[in-house]
Amino acid sequence: MDHLMDDAGSAIARRIRLEREARGWSLAELAQRSGVSKSAISKIERGETSPTAIVLVRLATAFDLTLAGLLIRAESDGSRLSRSADQPTWRDPATGYERRQVFARADHPIEMAEISLPAGQSVTLPASSYAAIRQIVRVTVGRLTIIEPTDRHELGPGDCLGFGPPSDVTFANETAAACSYVVVLVRR
Repeated sequence: MDHLMDDAGSAIARRIRLEREARGWSLAELAQRSGVSKSAISKIERGETSPTAIVLVRLATAFDLTLAGLLIRAESDGSRLSRSADQPTWRDPATGYERRQVFARADHPIEMAEISLPAGQSVTLPASSYAAIRQIVRVTVGRLTIIEPTDRHELGPGDCLGFGPPSDVTFANETAAACSYVVVLVRR
């Protein structure tokens, strides 16, 4: 985890603290519910470190939110119009995975995000991150490998995959070039 250097990171840190305090949870209780250490949560909330995608998913799940839902709450102004210049971007300090929240509103069931995954990188998200959503992925640039417990899907530009029942999923860029894809999800 790196030092937070941008407004998005600061907004995420504030949101995590707000979500925890709104529930009346101590750091220890959030740590127990999320599987993230109390000291790591404290450093995140104080803006001393930037959480990885996996840590954010664990925290979001503890709050009964999706990763996108947590990021929306951190960055959203509630507008129906999502101008490109105003779309929040978050970068995983461990992998370089970059997520641009193209459209998301707390009162709308559909969300859209654009993801950029650097060459040779992967992110594994737990089944719990898919428990309250259905999603599809469409590759726009490069190649993306999606690895589920029983299936491996190789996607190229224009290919689209609809997800099945919740399971651990790895998004992998096994090539020497960056990959970009769009995620569209609906909350159940």
